[in-house]
Amino acid sequence: MFKRKKYELEAVNLYRSTNAAILSTMSKKYEGYPFGSFITYVSDKNRTLLMYTSDIAQHTKNLKTNSKACVTLFKLDTEYDKQNSSRLTLMGDLKDVPVDDLDECQERFIKFLPESKKYSSMHDFKFYKLEISRIRWIGGFGDIAWLNPKNWQDDLPRWAKNEKMMIDHMNDDHANVLQSALHAQHGIKDKNVSMIALTIDGYYVKSKENLYFISFDAPVFKPIDYRKVLVKQAKDYRSFEL
Repeated sequence: MFKRKKYELEAVNLYRSTNAAILSTMSKKYEGYPFGSFITYVSDKNRTLLMYTSDIAQHTKNLKTNSKACVTLFKLDTEYDKQNSSRLTLMGDLKDVPVDDLDECQERFIKFLPESKKYSSMHDFKFYKLEISRIRWIGGFGDIAWLNPKNWQDDLPRWAKNEKMMIDHMNDDHANVLQSALHAQHGIKDKNVSMIALTIDGYYVKSKENLYFISFDAPVFKPIDYRKVLVKQAKDYRSFEL
């Protein structure tokens, strides 16, 4: 049980800390063969993966025929054995982002990948999401497991509608908590750091034009529990205050 929890935390931290991956879809042109391509992505408040792609892209043509897909993320260890590097495989189905969610999806995407804003003027670019059903984690030799898909489902947390209010409150009234968390988890001192987005696994802050993920020890779905975790971090990281 301890190993599984450790693996999930490591997998989530890799997932939340990068935005580039290899997407594999089932080829429409060459039936029966997988087709891999490079993509950028954004993770939602839950763990659903969001992508912004053109209708003329080969992987988009593929997914319109067969929604089954696989996304592979990795973090290469350049100093030692690359084969012993961490990697995460997410299997699921690629679906259109519902019309009612498009504005929020675009806002989140631009927040993390501002260069994507220029694609909004191109009519063939659309938002898709990967509804994750299988998760394979490899943290290195011997650290291998299929993770429980329970916390990877496409269900929004109860605090989702309060995200902006929660962010404004932290930035306005608890900047010291953000500063100490950034210092504790990333070794960075910045009195101007600001919170920009929440997830069930932690939150993102912006410091000197860079984004950093501040992780929690377990997923948080209720507003009151989110507050409790932030209060706990404030106490735990008090020695890191600037």
